[in-house]
Amino acid sequence: MNLEPTKKALYHTFGCKLNFAETSSMAELLAKNGIVAVQKDEAPDYIIINSCSVTAEADRKCRSTIRSFAKRYPLAKILVTGCYAQLKPQELATLPGVTVVAGVNNKLKILEYVSTLESTAEINDVPPAKDLREFMPSCSRGDRTRFFLKVQDGCDYWCTYCTIPKARGRSRSGTIDQLVAQAAEAAAQGGKEIVITGVNIGDFGKGRSDNFLDLCRELDRVEGIERYRISSIEPNLLTDEIIDFVAQSRHFMPHFHIPLQSGTDHILKLMRRHYDTALFRAKIEKAVKTIPDVFIGVDLIVGARGESENLFKQSKAFVESLPVSHLHVFPYSERPGTRALEIEGVVDQAEKHRRAAEMIAVSSRKHADFARRFIGTIRPILLEHSRPGKPMGGFTDNYLRVEIEAPAHLDNTLVQARLTELMPDGETVKAVMV
Repeated sequence: MNLEPTKKALYHTFGCKLNFAETSSMAELLAKNGIVAVQKDEAPDYIIINSCSVTAEADRKCRSTIRSFAKRYPLAKILVTGCYAQLKPQELATLPGVTVVAGVNNKLKILEYVSTLESTAEINDVPPAKDLREFMPSCSRGDRTRFFLKVQDGCDYWCTYCTIPKARGRSRSGTIDQLVAQAAEAAAQGGKEIVITGVNIGDFGKGRSDNFLDLCRELDRVEGIERYRISSIEPNLLTDEIIDFVAQSRHFMPHFHIPLQSGTDHILKLMRRHYDTALFRAKIEKAVKTIPDVFIGVDLIVGARGESENLFKQSKAFVESLPVSHLHVFPYSERPGTRALEIEGVVDQAEKHRRAAEMIAVSSRKHADFARRFIGTIRPILLEHSRPGKPMGGFTDNYLRVEIEAPAHLDNTLVQARLTELMPDGETVKAVMV
């Protein structure tokens, strides 16, 4: 089906890498059918918002953005999908300008919705999460250098603080053949790096005979892809075999992102996480021993219900004792309908933010210490995002952000460079090509 080639769409994405991948897939689908992305200073006919609902603040930002777009572009039809749309469709449907609210598994029905809007005023298509069984594939680059390959969706863990199972449904995966074909297509489009994404990617293959390690082995054989990164993997699902594989693989980068959420066993039990601090430490130490240059990012929640000042100090001490490279720190957010609301010991907002600031300071020290280890060394860098008058950017294999003088034609090219100095932000490193 071909629609008016003059139609324009504006895209706005909240949340995780998975959402960005899915937004790119929606944009590609509409572009193939005559609806192109809006350019600067153009008014859109459609505004597609891919929402997040991981925190109350994420919900608030989405509502605020919708109201802002409706005021700025009163003639545009606003289509909202994503986790917030799945969890609270009626709430979103009352906002100004919203004409479509679509569930998380209906994102690739976007063309159908846009077509139907020509004759229908409103669409609300949000099936219950328990009915989300089909895997919706996505592998897209958008305006980024790297591709994002969605390999898994949904989650069966039901941590007490989390609404993701309600929003994304049960764990489900693509097939290895399907995902390898998508990686090969990314390579054919000039892709050099793929980030493997999902809600709980270590759960890949659940209910089948294959698993995440099998997928990694097959992806590693795809010609043309130089780099893979594992976006986030639960510590109990990060097997020693996966770590050993990454250590010997030429294409899987020395980089893990491993959610911890709390550095105390008491809070981990209240959260209904699937590991304790001893297991987490063992995984980190195994990774560092096997891959000495590895970058390890860690998710951490502060101010969860039940986290006393003493427990927070224990959590901070545990994190400080780990050889990790960076912390993604989140103040705990109350989510309606979660079992965490039954836990006593509420931490007030000011205290949450104080604790977050303390943990962010720990992260800054750890990141700077990690980066300083590599000053003077030569590392491979994938150049990206050339901008007139500014140095090129890029990342080393072990995920250090780099600023480097290089000609624009080297965008999306792997080069060898010497890391020369840590910049004032404590995270970016200057480099020179060798």
